[in-house]
Amino acid sequence: MDAKNAPVLSSRALNRATMERQLLLRRAAVPVGEAVSRLVGLQAQNTRPPYFQLFARLEGFVPAALSALMESREVVRIVTLRSTIHTHTAEDALTLRPLVQPARDRELNMFRSGLTGVDLDRLTSRARELVEERPRTMKELREELFLHWPDADPRALAVAARCRLPLVQVTPRGLWGCSGQVALTTAEHWLDTPPRPAASPDATVLRYLGAFGPASVKDMQMWAGLTRMREVFERLRPRLVTFRDENGVELFDLPDAPRPDPDTPAPPRFLPEFDNILLGHADRTRVIPPAYKGRNGVGNQSYGTVLADGFLAAIWRLDETRDSAVVTVQALGGLDRVTREEITQEAVDMLTVMSPAPGYDVRFGTFVDFGD
Repeated sequence: MDAKNAPVLSSRALNRATMERQLLLRRAAVPVGEAVSRLVGLQAQNTRPPYFQLFARLEGFVPAALSALMESREVVRIVTLRSTIHTHTAEDALTLRPLVQPARDRELNMFRSGLTGVDLDRLTSRARELVEERPRTMKELREELFLHWPDADPRALAVAARCRLPLVQVTPRGLWGCSGQVALTTAEHWLDTPPRPAASPDATVLRYLGAFGPASVKDMQMWAGLTRMREVFERLRPRLVTFRDENGVELFDLPDAPRPDPDTPAPPRFLPEFDNILLGHADRTRVIPPAYKGRNGVGNQSYGTVLADGFLAAIWRLDETRDSAVVTVQALGGLDRVTREEITQEAVDMLTVMSPAPGYDVRFGTFVDFGD
């Protein structure tokens, strides 16, 4: 179908379609590993957000369920999409990481001036030996590599190793209720498996649409951190359906994917910083109203997001002590009484599962920026 004649999907229609696929219209009764796979990973720049992402999406979720998968090495923390850390299933860690290697190569190019005279193949081989001998911190890796290339920039050496190798963060890093510095080894060593071929771009586009669609080519490229994906979408066009958003941008989708009625109720959800649904598109108006653009974070800092009726309505913060857990909700606009009550109940449900504190409180205020 000509893009000009394709049906138009409103922001609400796109919101409900994406909310449904992100398991946010209703909590899903699926195993944790299946959810991580269906969502094509969980943004995990910090260690706690994946747990809160899953609480918002899964029926009966408890943090120990994800920790158990990390301890059994069925899921891992690894740099993939957008060159950021994600929690992935073992299979996706092995196949998505080589798919997004071009993005890691672009990152490495920024450090070339500190790598003059360094044989990158030799560096990669030596770095692999080091991290497979035992997991290493970036500081340890930097110091070891500097012994071999004393004229290079030590930081650039460690970055080169991180860009060239599929490094996973080993446990206890990432386990619920545990702390630990980042220690790295290769995905193949940690998972005791040989390297896998990269996931095909075609299959990855289809999985993306299943989790984030309907979406544009630019949306998918932003999500993956890849470029030149137009030809993949064109190759897949006979297998897809097309729509337009309210600005006339062409959107692609799977023919049988759910596209709920725009008036489908969407309950409040507390999402952590850098949640998948906030980073899955170039055009984020399907979740963030234009009037609230930039209100859920400052620079590289992102706040927790409260969705009401499917859209960003407030930001939130959790403060915990041994005796109490306090959720502070800062509304970005007016919240009616019913919505405040629903948000309060969702916060209480979250605290009951996600905080060990015996007491809790939910407080409301107007937006002033948590950084102030």
